[in-house]
Amino acid sequence: MMALTQDELLAEFEGMTLIQLSEFVKAFEDKFDVTAAAAVAAAPAGPAAAAEAVEEQDEFDVILTGAGEKKIQVIKVVRELTSLGLKEAKDLVDGAPKPVVEKVAKEAAEKAAEALKAAGASVEVK
Repeated sequence: MMALTQDELLAEFEGMTLIQLSEFVKAFEDKFDVTAAAAVAAAPAGPAAAAEAVEEQDEFDVILTGAGEKKIQVIKVVRELTSLGLKEAKDLVDGAPKPVVEKVAKEAAEKAAEALKAAGASVEVK
């Protein structure tokens, strides 16, 4: 078995949806009996970490804080904004506050927030 480099692993994670990444973290925690918070804290802070911190200033998260009265409409918008299936989108809406889209440009975050608000949801952009 050939080991993947750190860059190859990061490229794989970059292509994953939020739900897939969340499931991976949970499986990783179970397999190695650790928590992701501890793993992040133990990661060395080098040039890559500094570059990532600078990059994050240009990235925004859209957090669904509540579905409002038109929950079905909000679920439809969540599905449009993500690659989630119906059940996953419903679970995300039911579990609010939850991030809908993460690490996107300001324009994309504003468009996503507007679409969710138009459907009746309460949203926060961070």
